[in-house]
Amino acid sequence: MDLGSTDVPPLNPRVWCLTTGEAGLRQQARGLARELSPEFEERVVRVGRLMGLAPPSLFRLTLAGVHPLEGKLSPPWPDVLVSCGRRAGLAAMAIRRKSKAPIVTIHIQAPSVPAAFDLVVAMPHDRLEGENVICVDTALHGVRATTLQAAAALSDLRFAELPRPWTGVLLGGATARTPFTVEDAQRLAAGLDVLRARTGGSLLITPSRRTPPGVIAALSAHFAQDASIFFWDGSGANPYLSILAMADAIAVTSDSISMISEAMATTADLYVFEVAGGGRHQNFLQSIFKQGLIARLGDTAPRKRATGIDATPSVAAIAREMMRQKLSATT
Repeated sequence: MDLGSTDVPPLNPRVWCLTTGEAGLRQQARGLARELSPEFEERVVRVGRLMGLAPPSLFRLTLAGVHPLEGKLSPPWPDVLVSCGRRAGLAAMAIRRKSKAPIVTIHIQAPSVPAAFDLVVAMPHDRLEGENVICVDTALHGVRATTLQAAAALSDLRFAELPRPWTGVLLGGATARTPFTVEDAQRLAAGLDVLRARTGGSLLITPSRRTPPGVIAALSAHFAQDASIFFWDGSGANPYLSILAMADAIAVTSDSISMISEAMATTADLYVFEVAGGGRHQNFLQSIFKQGLIARLGDTAPRKRATGIDATPSVAAIAREMMRQKLSATT
């Protein structure tokens, strides 16, 4: 399916985004849902173990195994349902079967039954093809060019006086298959020292909720005597968007496809610090390394990007055309 943009008449659909609550899944579903309707509603569910393990048959799932954690699963049902993650896909199939009216169903990542959805948004490592499949190079998210412009306009006085150039450092953390150790933190610190010896300037470091305390402690100790370091300690507003918007270069840990994709929406030089990871992450990294869009921390700078790379608006344009065709036929 082509990623062409299409001008369509405005719609006012009722849009839900549906996930099982993991941060990376929520960011993708929210990002696309917001493009389709600023008034989108979020639903977070828990999918029962038996439902998650059972091989689903087309359109035969029920809501009996779906337990709402945020928001109600009851009418009025949405016009558009954006789901992300395999288990949320099962819940989306059950909701579609429950509704008497047409629903445009859009799933992000590879679902158990791709044919059950109007549109599936996959990445190359999902190895998914079909007439209803869009393949994108980066994860969907909510960081638009306008979002970055607004964050830059607000500035951030906490690091405004630090010497340029600014290198943002986005810290992820451990995942089920990917540890993030103190040894990794020490390698990261050494790599940042080498980068800054070459470029000068300051480091703007922001951890995430997943960053292990030991990693934060190791990096804090390493840079403790350096006056040109901003290290967010968790107090005050999260500087993540400000760093994305204003950094001249960005170093991001490889555990988060979402963070790397959001950083690619900027025009900053982008470096990835690799920690041990599963095949999904490695396949994603190899794809964008080959395109020269990013560099490993320690390598020479990647090629410049005149504009950010963001698949979300193009996917939203295709989804809006699908919405126009399917929903207008029922009005």
